[in-house]
Amino acid sequence: MTAQNGRDLLIKMDMTGNGVFETTAGLRATRISFNAETVDVTSLESSGGWRELLAGAGVRQAQVSGSGVFKDAATDERARQVFFDGATPRCQVVVPDFGIIEGAFQVTSLEYSGSYEGEASYELALASAGALSFTAI
Repeated sequence: MTAQNGRDLLIKMDMTGNGVFETTAGLRATRISFNAETVDVTSLESSGGWRELLAGAGVRQAQVSGSGVFKDAATDERARQVFFDGATPRCQVVVPDFGIIEGAFQVTSLEYSGSYEGEASYELALASAGALSFTAI
């Protein structure tokens, strides 16, 4: 696999609730992470005293974050409204030469900042709110 361009990792949000996905505009950096809790079923009978985990148990989650500058009023407004409504719209995370992760996400953090001699910027964090699907590309 060759090196991938970071700008191709995209966060897209369903803008209308009808499956129309648009890239969250102005993002400069994006990140997705997957986590799974474990369920420890170790007992005195565990072989050699090694920890045993229950396969398929525990809670799985994905967290998505991004930061950037204001560029597109419609996607900025959508992210803000989703946060204030506590909504969980469908989102897509496009990972270049890997695939598309899709499912419901909630905006868990929305931060705005700016400096006197710089541009206004924002940071966005999302948490999965249900089962996710993966489509290879």
